[in-house]
Amino acid sequence: MSTSTSADTTPVLSFSPVALSVPGRPVDLQVRVSAPATGTGLPVILLSHGHGRSNHLSSLNGYAPLANLWAALGFVVIQPTHLSSRTLSHLHADTPGAPLFWRSRAEDMTHVLDRLDLIEAAVPQLAGRVDHDKIAVAGHSLGGHTSCLLLGARATDPDTGEEVNLIEPRIKAGVLLAAPGRGGDVLTGPMAAQVSFLQGIDFSTMTTPALVVAGDKDDSRHFTDMGPDWHADPYTLAPGPKTLLTLFDAEHGLGGIAGYDAAETTDEDPERVAALGRLTAAWLRTAFHPEDTAWRTARETLTTHPSPVGRAESK
Repeated sequence: MSTSTSADTTPVLSFSPVALSVPGRPVDLQVRVSAPATGTGLPVILLSHGHGRSNHLSSLNGYAPLANLWAALGFVVIQPTHLSSRTLSHLHADTPGAPLFWRSRAEDMTHVLDRLDLIEAAVPQLAGRVDHDKIAVAGHSLGGHTSCLLLGARATDPDTGEEVNLIEPRIKAGVLLAAPGRGGDVLTGPMAAQVSFLQGIDFSTMTTPALVVAGDKDDSRHFTDMGPDWHADPYTLAPGPKTLLTLFDAEHGLGGIAGYDAAETTDEDPERVAALGRLTAAWLRTAFHPEDTAWRTARETLTTHPSPVGRAESK
């Protein structure tokens, strides 16, 4: 698929940090906001970072290849620095929930939505241009788990045994990027003990529409022996409406969405990242505006191209 698009030349404004004071949170919640320089009625994507090895990709400073492209395609992208970020780990290693803060990460997004008016007013040239009724969440890797919780998946708190419901009804759609799958006896890898909160994940309650993106070479052996199919679980085990986009030859970095020229990207492919950005934006356009044919057109192109980047199915 060609990556040529008007987004290549669309000016994008990026402003950070916007600091939000949250009672009980050990540090302010800081966010980066990226938006096209022009346009009104802009839908919002809350983008939750993963938990990679780099110091700054797991923060508001990561995911520029995707955030910039989505902004150029007409979205306001809001990126928080979760408490799990390596930029903060030295400050609160002993704080309850450390080091991954699975529950706090989802709560961060609710705090962002509670203060969306404040964020919009704080960013130069953005006031009056945001559609507060069209909100999506997107997340990569651990951020995908965060997004699943906001979309309605239930979790069992490993410390208390209680069922946790963090669904955010203001979020109307989600994009899950290499998200983790089911827990239970499939978590057989050497790092499974570090993600005990995945043991009780229940996708059967995740009713919000979502696009699940999985790489067919994303084999997370450190967590499970299921192979790449594990990352399709949020599609397979959740009720519709859901769409699964499987990217060919993509590993966990999905071509390099976490950062430009990031050393830990094992499958660097700018063409794949550009295609992923366009496909996810098209799906969101149609999710927000069912009469919009953007996703149908993108899917037809995907299936008819002589060298497709992936395949899509829906339920």
